[in-house]
Amino acid sequence: MHHVYKSLRGIMSFMLKSVVRRGALLSLAALLAQALGSVAHAATATSTFTVQMTVTSSCVINSASTLNFGSQGVLVANVDNTSTLQVQCTNTTPYNIGLDAGQGTGATVAVRKMTNGASTINYSLYSDSGRTTVWGNTVGTNTIAGTGSGGSQSYTVYGRVPPQTTPAAATYTDTITVTVTY
Repeated sequence: MHHVYKSLRGIMSFMLKSVVRRGALLSLAALLAQALGSVAHAATATSTFTVQMTVTSSCVINSASTLNFGSQGVLVANVDNTSTLQVQCTNTTPYNIGLDAGQGTGATVAVRKMTNGASTINYSLYSDSGRTTVWGNTVGTNTIAGTGSGGSQSYTVYGRVPPQTTPAAATYTDTITVTVTY
């Protein structure tokens, strides 16, 4: 009987150790589940917001280069040169570019006047390289029409000083106002 008791005691000891190990594993598993469970149960809240911009029709004149006819002697032949305008309008915006008559007394868009005191030199500005279409400032009549691309657009101003009575040697100037109507 002692032998049976000893065997029974061995089986009981093994089972008890097994239960203790299993309990430790279960405790460890419960501890991990609690730690992971708190991360998995973290609360979040989300929302959205709108990002917007309204682009309005607009134009700017980025640059207008000087139209310089250079140094000349007697004005017996046409003196031609060009200038460049850079205009930028919002995409698909229709516009017109006009050039006024300048500041010379008695000037018109057909015959502008560079001045030095009371002396003048007549000249004209054209929208075409053949210098046949006067560039003025009446929309629909003598302006240049365009449609904005969103980027800068280049326009050439074709100038001509025709043969005329040559005034005294000096520097003659005029100022032209560029107007973009859109």
